[in-house]
Amino acid sequence: MQYSNKKSNFIDSLCFLVRNELRCDVMCHHTKSFKRVLSICYYHYPSKHPGTEALTFSLWLTNLGSEMAKSPEEEHPVKTFGWAATDPSGHLSPFTFSRRVTGEEDVRFKVLYCGICHSDLHSIKNEWGSSNYPMVPGHEIVGEVTEVGSKVEKVKVGDKVGVGCMVGACHSCDSCANDLENYCPKLILTYNGIYYDGTITYGGYSDSMVANERYVVRIPDGMPLDSAAPLLCAGITVYSPLKYFGLGEPGKHIGIVGLGGLGHVAVKFAKALGSKVTVISTSPNKKAEALEHLGADSFLVSRDQDELQVIVCTYSYFY
Repeated sequence: MQYSNKKSNFIDSLCFLVRNELRCDVMCHHTKSFKRVLSICYYHYPSKHPGTEALTFSLWLTNLGSEMAKSPEEEHPVKTFGWAATDPSGHLSPFTFSRRVTGEEDVRFKVLYCGICHSDLHSIKNEWGSSNYPMVPGHEIVGEVTEVGSKVEKVKVGDKVGVGCMVGACHSCDSCANDLENYCPKLILTYNGIYYDGTITYGGYSDSMVANERYVVRIPDGMPLDSAAPLLCAGITVYSPLKYFGLGEPGKHIGIVGLGGLGHVAVKFAKALGSKVTVISTSPNKKAEALEHLGADSFLVSRDQDELQVIVCTYSYFY
């Protein structure tokens, strides 16, 4: 087998590290890759690197691995029960896994409710082509705090809290500096993501959760937790643009297209902020829900082109 000079130099350096019993953080998190490189050294470079031919994986693990790399059980020793997808079939099954110990900036809580977002269904079935199995979905998570790290300031044991769709970011880019971690190129998703330590993140279809306090929100006393859960995804998705673009203000007339998971929350927020709201839907049978239950001011069927032409210029914004 032929290697380029760049590859050869890389292997030379690794062999040097092994022969001199140096410790390297990279090895800790890439044990499998490093073992593979050692096999290359052993099988293809024995004469060039005297001493490496005597190395075996077991010897390396004894002398280096035991001091450097922790097993998954050691890294994440807290046993947790959840429901996981193991393939794209759409079925969930009982799944036992481990979460990390509570770090100094972490909040651990017992999961009491977790909403079902349609993106969970897309992910479970791998409809976006990026799913990793087994997968524990859920990013509308609320519960009661059971433990906090020594540096946690926002919440205390017994508080009701929630976690949304993200649990980490780089904290050094412009987006993070402006509290827009959702635009961070190194965003870490609550599930089906890769955490800082290289492990897969698991979501809220489980009995406990741990997250850095930066990504934990306190649920106000008296708010029903089952109603609070959907606000952590559907809620923030519609509330953020209403506030950011100044849409939810008295005197504004907002047209909300669709009365699904996000639309019905948008109606409630827009009305609470003082706007006049018209719901536009393809389903005439949603009229009663929009007007009587959610408090919209008017309702239009989008298939009725005459109705749409009459009112199209009367709105401040379509949403």
